[in-house]
Amino acid sequence: MPNKKSPLKARPLRNPGESLEQEIDRLINDRAMAYMVAAGVMVAITLLEWLRWWRGFEVPLAIWTVLTVLFVIAVGVIVWKTRIRVHNLRQGLDGEKAVGQYLERLRDRGAHILHDLPGDGFNVDHVVIHPSGVYAIETKTYSKPAKGGPQIVFDGDQVRVAGYTPERNPVRQAQACAAWVREQVMELTGKKVPVRPVVVFPGWFVQPTAESKGSDVWVLNPKALPAFIDHSDRVMSDPDVHLIASSLSRHVRNSV
Repeated sequence: MPNKKSPLKARPLRNPGESLEQEIDRLINDRAMAYMVAAGVMVAITLLEWLRWWRGFEVPLAIWTVLTVLFVIAVGVIVWKTRIRVHNLRQGLDGEKAVGQYLERLRDRGAHILHDLPGDGFNVDHVVIHPSGVYAIETKTYSKPAKGGPQIVFDGDQVRVAGYTPERNPVRQAQACAAWVREQVMELTGKKVPVRPVVVFPGWFVQPTAESKGSDVWVLNPKALPAFIDHSDRVMSDPDVHLIASSLSRHVRNSV
């Protein structure tokens, strides 16, 4: 509308799992729906060709029928794979939302929480800026076996999930995210602050080994994370906490 503008002076910060929500929307609307519409058009054309054949016209009916059947089968496979992908993304989205809700408890204890920080080809699920330091948090929402009481074992370098080692090392991912956040804080504020990598597994029991005690990475159930952060020693002043939080917030708003 002419002569109108938004009442918001700045873009809102991102919600937990916002990147996943965008990917789900893209898969459903831009991928699955597009192929389904194309399949519907192919079926409609083929039915029209059948109608023309029934009326006595000579048409390449066999070609249209075979092509349509093959295309519909291919679309069915694509939609089925997309459905599995969307299911996994929604599980991850629920996990990030749950972790975000646990982290909200820290706001009344002097913490600032940012979600879904966009990097270069990746995103940091959550960042907590607290007087005890800055925390880069990676959320992993893995499915659990239907039976038994499986656990995640952390040896300081790698995790084993119900006895299996993930293809992508969550510990390395968290360390990479923490290094990126540390660089951003230094670039934006000129301050060198500790950024701890954290990996959380919603719904899982995490068993650390003796070797994990020397690791710089926390691997936890998210229920325990607020207490771990709140009980850590203070390393930053309140002005520094606010400076880092406001600088990272501006970065997030300018990146979307």
